[in-house]
Amino acid sequence: MRWFQALMPREDSFFDQFVAHARVLVKGAEALRDLLNGGAAVPGACAAIIRHEEEADAITRAVMLKVRRTFITPFDRSDIRDLTTSLDDAIDQMQKTAKAITLYGMSQFRAEMRELGDLAIQAAYLTLEATELLRDMRRNAERLNAIGEAVTRIENRSDEVYDAGMKALFKASQDKPMAFIAGAEVLDHLEKVIDRFEDVSNGISGILIEQL
Repeated sequence: MRWFQALMPREDSFFDQFVAHARVLVKGAEALRDLLNGGAAVPGACAAIIRHEEEADAITRAVMLKVRRTFITPFDRSDIRDLTTSLDDAIDQMQKTAKAITLYGMSQFRAEMRELGDLAIQAAYLTLEATELLRDMRRNAERLNAIGEAVTRIENRSDEVYDAGMKALFKASQDKPMAFIAGAEVLDHLEKVIDRFEDVSNGISGILIEQL
């Protein structure tokens, strides 16, 4: 079956869509970081994240439709669906963060929240680079593995920042229970953004293992 598939033309436009999806994640992460600067720019940044999430949804729908209509895919169909879903989950989590911030009417953010935003941008750019390398993953295997390790380090750092943020928030909110509830939820959402990027990275690593 492998030799038969090798002779058939593949639909390589999937790679373009992975890259397009990752670029939306970069835009979303940058808008999220702008949001965490606080002040009057918060509503506009929240609206930008929602627009980027809608853009990502359109890419997801296009990929899922193409999977159903394509005879020979560049790698396993389930892997394409899973990678697309994990990319979409990352921007969805950014949207959840923005919605929580809007719900609580927050306009000031702790240093730990801003650091989590910085980590999200780092993870987003690494994700973009990884998707750009997927088209020739065998040649780029070493760099793809290095990206996976880098994303893992970012996720580990996000756990540390989250813990420190929760501890500082608790100390600062002894007589402000609602402030603690709101801050804790936002910290949780931000940490989950990094988790979703790690899910993307793990998915790419799994595809790489199967293809080598």
